[in-house]
Amino acid sequence: MLKSLNSLINIKYPGEFEHLYPGVTNVLSNLRQKYQLGIIANQEAGTEKRLENWKISQYFDVIVSSAEAGYSKPDEHIFKTALEKSKCPAKNAVMIGDRLDNDIYPAKKLGFKTIWIRQGFGGFQKPISSDYQADIEIDNLHELLTIL
Repeated sequence: MLKSLNSLINIKYPGEFEHLYPGVTNVLSNLRQKYQLGIIANQEAGTEKRLENWKISQYFDVIVSSAEAGYSKPDEHIFKTALEKSKCPAKNAVMIGDRLDNDIYPAKKLGFKTIWIRQGFGGFQKPISSDYQADIEIDNLHELLTIL
């Protein structure tokens, strides 16, 4: 319902209402030591600037936003763009996402390993078929440090 209302009235959230989950910087720092990291986001222009403002842009090798790519998740082209930029085959990629429909399903379809982080509104979703079932499910970002 909220998703539908938001898309109907196109709410814009000012930057002061956007916040990182606690401990994100620590998790990114640890993961960055072992992996190439990237972001695939349905965002308006300015994703990189927001990451800079949060002081986390240095952790990401690839940033693909729908505004710049011309495609939005769940369109597979935005995922393929990220794979091309990272020079990473899908079989070696892991999609960590909070939405089954926009993150897990399309990534799985392309051959990514998938991790569903059940936080935010996406945490209320239920898989509608095995195609929407993530390989791994977690409740918070910190769990990534023990499974990756």
